[in-house]
Amino acid sequence: MNQLKKIVTFILLFVASTLFAAEHKTIAFAQDTMANDFRKAQVYEVRDAVAKYPNLSFISSDANGKTALLIKQIDEFVKSKVDLIIVGTNDADAVVPVVAKAYKQNIPVIILDRGVSGDMYTTFINSDNIKIGEIGAKYIAERLGGKGVVLLFEGLQKADVTQLRTKGFMDEIAKNQNIQVIKRTGNYLRKDAIVEMEKLIREGVHIDAIFSESDSMLSGVRSAMKRYKMEPSSIITVGCDYTSEAKEAILSGEQSGSVLFPLGGNKSVEVALDIFNNKSVEKHIFIPVELVTKSNAQAVSPIF
Repeated sequence: MNQLKKIVTFILLFVASTLFAAEHKTIAFAQDTMANDFRKAQVYEVRDAVAKYPNLSFISSDANGKTALLIKQIDEFVKSKVDLIIVGTNDADAVVPVVAKAYKQNIPVIILDRGVSGDMYTTFINSDNIKIGEIGAKYIAERLGGKGVVLLFEGLQKADVTQLRTKGFMDEIAKNQNIQVIKRTGNYLRKDAIVEMEKLIREGVHIDAIFSESDSMLSGVRSAMKRYKMEPSSIITVGCDYTSEAKEAILSGEQSGSVLFPLGGNKSVEVALDIFNNKSVEKHIFIPVELVTKSNAQAVSPIF
């Protein structure tokens, strides 16, 4: 009888392990660059969320900002037959064919943060970027009393995130006839923002306020101002993302505010689990945003 129990136990364990192996899933994250703090933090948030589940594995790639390399890396994930792909792109159009290839091969695709053209993907997770621009514009217009010169620091020009935030900002700020807007591109990178801000300072361009489409670029702005012995607190500055660095700057008075923009990594894994469990998911999932200033900075957790 004991021998029979051992045999039955062995069979049950074998069946259980076989089922577990059959359910094991691999999530791949194709990220356009890890040089950007926000994009890197997205990858890490997905990695850490996946680590909580023993039947999930995580792999990722870094395209170093090169679209051709990103396309190749996504294609490699497709060829490897991963179970789900998360895509962070730098170009809304260029990645469409390879994303469609994955989708047509029944590999679920989550587009995170920056959108792509068409609808050949499983779901798109992001925050309302038009609203982000509107929030920044409204706050700055109120602080300026409806008049002044505002610098709009834009991100990557081919990213829909940039285009939507700019649209939201420009449409809202246009309600104020006495506010002039000048634009510069910082590509969501601190170093690029430093270069552009230093040019403006050397040219003697007067600025009353800045809306930066990322806190990383606004950090670069502060670095440039300090190099030229200018106080960041002397102008109104609003960023986007709400990083720990931004929180410190807000509390110290060097930054006026930041629009909280969640990473979306945890939400991506949550949605991935729903997909694996054959649950229906919405085609477009919005994550709420909010303005953070000195009045509520202590109560709101930074994204990283």
